[in-house]
Amino acid sequence: MLEQSKWIACGKPAAVAVFSRAFRAEKPVASATLTVTAAGVYEARLNGARVGEFFLAPGWTSYAVRHQVQQYDITALLARDNELAVTVGSGWFCGDISRARKPKDVGIMLIAALHLDYTDGTSEDIYTDRNWQSAESPIRDADIYQGETVDAAFCDRAPVPAVEVDYPKTQLIAQQGEEVHMQERLKPVRVIRTPAGETVLDFGQEITGVVEFTVAAHRGDEITLRCAEVLDRDGNFYTENYRAARSTMKLRCTDGTQTFCPALTFYGFRYICVAGWPGALDPNAFTAIAVSSAMRRTGWLCCGVPKLNRLFENIVWGQKDNFVDVPTDCPQRDERLGWTGDAQVFANTASYQFDTKKFFTKWLADVAADQRASGAVPAVVPGVLNNPAAEEIKAGAAWADVATVGPWQVYRHFGDRALLESQFELMRHWVDYMTATTEVPGLWLYKKETHYGDWLGLDAEAGSYMGASDRYLIASAFYYYSTGLLCEAGHALGRDVAAYDALRAQIRTAFRAHYPTYRTQTECTLAVYFDLAADKQAVADQLAQMVHQNGDRLTTGFVGTPYLLYALSQNGHADVAYTLLLQEAFPSWLYAVNHGATTVWEHWDGRREDGTFWSADMNSFNHYAYGSVAGWVFEEAAGITPAEPGFARVRIAPRPDARLGALRAVVDTPFGRVSSAWSYEDQRVRYEITTPVEAELVINGRTQRVPAGTYLL
Repeated sequence: MLEQSKWIACGKPAAVAVFSRAFRAEKPVASATLTVTAAGVYEARLNGARVGEFFLAPGWTSYAVRHQVQQYDITALLARDNELAVTVGSGWFCGDISRARKPKDVGIMLIAALHLDYTDGTSEDIYTDRNWQSAESPIRDADIYQGETVDAAFCDRAPVPAVEVDYPKTQLIAQQGEEVHMQERLKPVRVIRTPAGETVLDFGQEITGVVEFTVAAHRGDEITLRCAEVLDRDGNFYTENYRAARSTMKLRCTDGTQTFCPALTFYGFRYICVAGWPGALDPNAFTAIAVSSAMRRTGWLCCGVPKLNRLFENIVWGQKDNFVDVPTDCPQRDERLGWTGDAQVFANTASYQFDTKKFFTKWLADVAADQRASGAVPAVVPGVLNNPAAEEIKAGAAWADVATVGPWQVYRHFGDRALLESQFELMRHWVDYMTATTEVPGLWLYKKETHYGDWLGLDAEAGSYMGASDRYLIASAFYYYSTGLLCEAGHALGRDVAAYDALRAQIRTAFRAHYPTYRTQTECTLAVYFDLAADKQAVADQLAQMVHQNGDRLTTGFVGTPYLLYALSQNGHADVAYTLLLQEAFPSWLYAVNHGATTVWEHWDGRREDGTFWSADMNSFNHYAYGSVAGWVFEEAAGITPAEPGFARVRIAPRPDARLGALRAVVDTPFGRVSSAWSYEDQRVRYEITTPVEAELVINGRTQRVPAGTYLL
């Protein structure tokens, strides 16, 4: 549809540009379609009405290889005389988030086509070209990190013809991922006058989104909103952890009542500091609007411990807040990047809570697009931290392993053989890269890589972000894990993977010889969970003892934590796993809950007991990685796992614990709803199981196969 369209740019310098075209429908219209995308982010309006619900379209991809194009039915918005206006800001394409890797002469651009089918059987097409007008926008600036400034009084009364740009179209693809939509709307729960004298609105929940407000003002009034996740220990507005991201919303008013809502950026916040408001502040004038990829909710958890229920809700919010077209590490500071390690450890949990098939299909295609010919996978996708022309990049263990873990988890949850097929070469090239670069056959001991180790592990040396676990033990463990997943994928697809089966066995033998003992909780966890330890039970017992000796507390970071409870519960120590889940003292999941968290923290001690912060440099309060524990609750506590990909058959093997009182897990699978509930009544455990397909039930050590139905046990 865009073959005859031209990329166009603004004919005058503009931070945000408006491209417009007036046209007349000379005859009755049967249907009308707009096909459009932008280099940047855009909002399209026809006759003043917004086109579609896609917020921050066209989303974020590896633009040089994959640039999504959207198509909208605009029939209902047509009149006889029409004006199509598309506002384009820098977004991810050429804003601060990616400017370092963009050519200096590449800025915001638009390409579009309008197709009209008339009732008489004729049709008409309108393409972007020099016949379009371009102008500066009342949105004076818009950037992912810095925020958005609107001058309500501004009107560019001197539009100029758009400029045609020689930019390729070969990378254009149809929309693949979920659209980002505006979702929940929240009102302030309180107005705070801080000790520093600032006026702050508390929305009661940390979100990713924007703030909308309506104000009666005069020309020249300037209202500024700033974002924060937390208040400091004195109750003052705190923004140091946003680093260089200004994250402001600014309105330069005109006369009269006006409504402001950012259109070309997003923010991470719970608190908003309001400055410049004319007259008395009315909190009802403000609404926080959450934005996220429009994924369907599929999983729910509820138990007899209210604090755990708050944790479960925090994990859901953490996913929504960070699944904004790509799986970001955080939504607020000058980062908001698709860190592969975070996505890898959370992919399983994410796919229980939401239908992530479409979301991950799109993002994993970007992982494949950014994979180098050598097989190396960048730590961030889209790869804005790497020179796109550089063949050799650093590929760290556990992060780059998203190349195998991601496709397998999506296949496991949704049974999409075509996706697995499309990602098989991504998986294979990654394993081949590790094999080609290792300095010791069977172990990934490549000293030129940048391994993040057990990132943020609490046993780290002073001043280090890396835990005490051996980085090369971690790398070799994931080498084994990824090779095994490649083998599983190959068998599922009917591929000849005999060489990789042999490699997997070689890695295990080499690992056991090279790493016969384990010093940390994470080392024990990986050796047990990945089935690498020669005596798995002995190492699991050692792990349980380590936890006890540490006051029933964990020391694990990003790499060990997702697998810690599994390693315990699957090897006779479910009681210890539950003790960690229910621990309230630092470090623990409930420590953050007890300190007012409404999402998941990046650091176990993001806020210390005395109210001070772990760090100003790297301290996000909306970081979903540790939320991977919800996967354990679904799979181990409630016992729900797919016995066949996509839950074509299901296995339900709950592990109850009286300390929870009761637990109910619900998962909407491609074949229908699975639920597993247990409760303690008169010191006896009662179960209620519902399955839409044949199931393997494991209750009190007894296994039985049952058809679809509901079972009270």
